[in-house]
Amino acid sequence: MSMTTDVPRTGFRWTMLFEEGDASMRDLLGGKGAGLAEMSRVGLPVPPGFTITTKACVAYMQSGRQFPDGLMDEVDVRMRAVEAKTGKRFGEAANPLLVSVRSGAKFSMPGMMDTVLNLGLNAQTLEGLIRLTGNERFGRDAYRRFVQMFGKIVLDIPGERFEHEIERIKARKRVRQDTDLDAGDLEALAATFKRIIKAERGVEFPEDPREQLRMAIQAVFDSWSGKRAVDYRTFHGIPHDLGTAVNVQTMVFGNMGADSATGVAFTRNPATGERVVYGEYLVNAQGEDVVAGIRTPKPIAELAREMPASYQEFLRVCEMLERHYRDVQDLEFTIERGRLWMLQTRTGKRTAQAAVKIAVDMAHEGLITREEALLRVEPGQIDQLLHPRFDQAAKDAATRRGQFLARGLNASPGAAVGVAVFDADTAEAWGKDGKAVILVRPETNPDDVHGMLNAKGILTSRGGATSHAAVVARGLGVPCVAGTEAIRVDPERRQFSVDGKVIRQGDYLSIDGGTGEVFAGQLPALEPRLEEQRELVELLGWADQTRRLGVWANADYPRDAARARGFGAEGIGLCRTEHMFFEEERLPVVRQMILSASEAQAAYDRVRAAEAALRQTPDDRQATAGLKEARRALKASPAVRRYESALAVLLRLQRRDFEGIFRAMDGLPVIIRLIDPPLHEFLPSHDSLLEEVSALRARIALIEGLPRYRPRRGQPTLERLRAQLRRREAELAAVTAMREANPMLGLRGIRLGLTYPAIIAMQVRAILEAACRVTKKGVRAIPEIMIPLVGHPNELRETHRTFSAVAREVLAREGVSVPYKFGTMIEIPRACFAAGEIAELAEFFSFGTNDLTQTIFGISRDDAEGKFLLQYVERGILPANPFQTLDHGGVGEAMRIAVERGRARRPDLEVGICGEHGGDPASVEFCHRLGLNYVSCSPYRVPVARLAAAQAALRERVAASRDV
Repeated sequence: MSMTTDVPRTGFRWTMLFEEGDASMRDLLGGKGAGLAEMSRVGLPVPPGFTITTKACVAYMQSGRQFPDGLMDEVDVRMRAVEAKTGKRFGEAANPLLVSVRSGAKFSMPGMMDTVLNLGLNAQTLEGLIRLTGNERFGRDAYRRFVQMFGKIVLDIPGERFEHEIERIKARKRVRQDTDLDAGDLEALAATFKRIIKAERGVEFPEDPREQLRMAIQAVFDSWSGKRAVDYRTFHGIPHDLGTAVNVQTMVFGNMGADSATGVAFTRNPATGERVVYGEYLVNAQGEDVVAGIRTPKPIAELAREMPASYQEFLRVCEMLERHYRDVQDLEFTIERGRLWMLQTRTGKRTAQAAVKIAVDMAHEGLITREEALLRVEPGQIDQLLHPRFDQAAKDAATRRGQFLARGLNASPGAAVGVAVFDADTAEAWGKDGKAVILVRPETNPDDVHGMLNAKGILTSRGGATSHAAVVARGLGVPCVAGTEAIRVDPERRQFSVDGKVIRQGDYLSIDGGTGEVFAGQLPALEPRLEEQRELVELLGWADQTRRLGVWANADYPRDAARARGFGAEGIGLCRTEHMFFEEERLPVVRQMILSASEAQAAYDRVRAAEAALRQTPDDRQATAGLKEARRALKASPAVRRYESALAVLLRLQRRDFEGIFRAMDGLPVIIRLIDPPLHEFLPSHDSLLEEVSALRARIALIEGLPRYRPRRGQPTLERLRAQLRRREAELAAVTAMREANPMLGLRGIRLGLTYPAIIAMQVRAILEAACRVTKKGVRAIPEIMIPLVGHPNELRETHRTFSAVAREVLAREGVSVPYKFGTMIEIPRACFAAGEIAELAEFFSFGTNDLTQTIFGISRDDAEGKFLLQYVERGILPANPFQTLDHGGVGEAMRIAVERGRARRPDLEVGICGEHGGDPASVEFCHRLGLNYVSCSPYRVPVARLAAAQAALRERVAASRDV
């Protein structure tokens, strides 16, 4: 067989010899090709070869799976160059050149694309290989492997067809290992494999080496678009338009006998970060044997005994490559008859634990700077380290045992193991008894908070990453898998089903909130502690010295605040007062306040109207009498008494809560958001109340129709049933009156405060009284009171009057000075455009980016994530879920306008962000560029934000230095 002699006259467009490239050319050569080029350039033993560039793959995809013009001509020329280096000829029997064809994208995608080894073998070159080596078994083994791999990779025949034949012949010969088969067995296998190819694809196995090479290159190009590669890129956020390079490299053989081997190794332990060469190898094997687990490999340290010279040389190469690249390297090597050959070097993937240790250790060793160490660790890896997590091997084993159930949204990271519970009351009771529980609900609502507080994990079949379950879970640091649509939750029967499996209450579940995976049974979990992770603490200390952006935390309870401070939070950026209302012992008081609020407020309004009338006509007797009557009615009103009684109880409870938070955050600012959600959220649902009222009415009517009713022991009396009906009817009437077509844009936030100002006055009083009381005890309280959902400056002016009156009264009565601020949450578009006027009164802005995203996009986040939003991301309509990563062009632009206009009016305006975007690294970087003072996030994401803020500052410095 002869190669074409036509040489492109305009140079090489699509290919590059290894020695022509270097490590900087990853975009063009892919990671593997750039590594081979760099190793060739520095003189390491690399088998000769060349790389077909990613540009060729992109052109192939863009032209409908057609090779770009001139590609195969260049391949022919490059093959002649390899022939010249090796002294071998491709396709000739006398001294045959065999090659491997491997993928190699810019970003490492281990196992996601395809490789073909021993390419170039046919009946003639096989005989030549056997004559040259004097080893028939080696030759037959190489050919068997090639036919098997070509059939699987290039011709897309299920690998099980070939493996079945191998197992059958081993069973017939009563041997366990492939290496126990002799030359005759391997020859028979190759013939069988060819028959399988003919039967499956209707074609003969190709004998022309050039055609083999063309087909293998095409198969590697096609593997870029294979499902597993696409899924991998989607999961890791790798662009789909980069393409893969193809590396064509001279074969070296680790299966030539006892003096040959093949292996994979890392220059440091990729699981722990320990500074020791870590890897495995096999004697008399080829590379896929190690990766595929066909034989059990040996630890790399045993190579020191079996092949000491090669081992020492390999250690020297490891040391040199790590110092050259200044990072951990993932290496592939082959020893052919005692000679070491390097087949790959690339940056080694590592666990979160290893990433931190390696970065810190390398900085101490002087291999990299502290700034480089900060950039070496992905913020998401910090997140993994601070939550309980499952070992991947344990998850893999559970999957093999059939324990994997479903995958939902990874709403709140961490691993949780517990028994399934289907209602909040049971979750609370079992949790307080010391049982580990996973609360399983179709979706959660505020009534479930008491159960969530006592659960180890939360699983829902509906809802998105910013749903109630997700937001509360992140705030609590509780793992949550939301929107697991494959499961069917039946709360009444206390079970859920998926793919024919049924999980009942009391059955064990394991959920991974970092990946969204759900398993039946108990998986072992690792529970790390920040203070025990020396390297992480040190790395975060370097981050704090580097960043400009402050990092605060969202915390609703003293225990959350203490946890946040332990993670390095410099303040509380969001304390949601309504979450305190949801606790079980408080909910009846809150409902009493709500049910009496409208009638009580009407009484207050009548007094104010009478006062206004008297001011206009001071001598009018009728106006004077009207005021007296209004005040008398106010004093006599049962609704007012119930309302004020409830407010007094809530004042006492909230004051105690705030005292605890101020103590936990002694000396640091605490932003407290006044009540935000619609009041109906604190009441039972309309439908459940209507059902209960209907059932009570029917029961009472039935009893009233009886000649005589004598309740048995434990049964309610008729009067008790009537009293219960009156209460439920009152609740139903209240809920009906409060029903709104779109409650998220209805009576909530500042609108609620202006409608029921006594609630706002109670909360302001509780905050400032708490601050004064702890100040008297030596605690430095710094409250910042935040008004939610402001859209118009006049709303804030009206609220500020109530706020100022209460503040003056409390501070005068308590006799202490407390520094405090009055500010607002910017979460609707109009507030962004009116930011200049709003800043006349507001001393700080805090962007509520969840609602701001919702109102700017005009979508309901829970509905959107369940219906179409994730499809938008998958289809590339949106670059990312805007509720997880800030939308720069829309939401970000509105934020920029608000910052500029707000600071133009008030230069010292404090500006932060308190949505969950505050813990997203990409969003943190945007906030840094925007000039915000701080980001605020869940306590467990504080270390993530600390690192992300430092990386944003470092990238800004790098960009600035390039511009100089």
